[in-house]
Amino acid sequence: MSRSFDQLDAKRGGIFAAVENWITGLGAVAIDAVVGIGDIGLFAFRTFAWLFTRLPSRETIIPNFYQIGVMSLPVVALTGMFIGMVLAVQSFAQFKQLHFETRLGGVINMSLVRELGPVLAATMLAGRVGSAMAAELGTMRVTEQIDALAAMGANPIHYLVVPRFLGCLVLIPTLTIMADFMGVVGGAFYSIVLLGIDEYHYWENSANFVKSFDLFSGVFKSIFFGAAIALLSCHRGFHCSPGAEGVGRAATSAFVVSFVSILGLDLMLGIILNQVYAFLYPEGMQFL
Repeated sequence: MSRSFDQLDAKRGGIFAAVENWITGLGAVAIDAVVGIGDIGLFAFRTFAWLFTRLPSRETIIPNFYQIGVMSLPVVALTGMFIGMVLAVQSFAQFKQLHFETRLGGVINMSLVRELGPVLAATMLAGRVGSAMAAELGTMRVTEQIDALAAMGANPIHYLVVPRFLGCLVLIPTLTIMADFMGVVGGAFYSIVLLGIDEYHYWENSANFVKSFDLFSGVFKSIFFGAAIALLSCHRGFHCSPGAEGVGRAATSAFVVSFVSILGLDLMLGIILNQVYAFLYPEGMQFL
């Protein structure tokens, strides 16, 4: 009998230990998340402080603008064009069943300028620009170049982060406009030339459905997307783990975190902008 009680007590002790370990692990994850968010907040505060205190030199800004803007132009243009064409392919069959083929332009262009253009362009730039920034800064951290800059009296955030942040903040909205333009061109080409939709009604319905507020919404979102990509990617690079594995992990996590933040910001900003649209154009909410 005593042996049975001992076994029961041991089993209960094992269960309590497992629960305790699970709670301890959950608490550690929560603490790490809070510490990480606070660290990113301090990193962003220092970046904005330098941004409003003293801008970097022209020799530092222009190469970053070239890498972020000019080198990303072909990728963004191709992405936008194929987005428009894919939308035309996927939407035509359903609209043809309803005999609304001529309204395809309004749907394609509305989807492009409000959601797909900004989000997919930012995603492509997170993969190209964000990962490159994280890998570059991570390599500088591993090889102690960032420490050398600090030792020489230069502030690493002012010299390395602020130019990249300015490049993303200014050029990603511009690249989003390019993605929207190429998407409109690609969708129109496929719809009018290949699907045979009447050109006049295609553009007429596009003009009736797509308003200036829709274009503003997409560009406004892309400003926040660019800021998130720059801050998160530079933060990952600055806090890179030692070794080549740490650099690769920093580049990968920079893209993943940037992509998740893009989706979260898109949701929050979409809700806010819909409320603004409802306030400015209450008669137009029935079409949303």
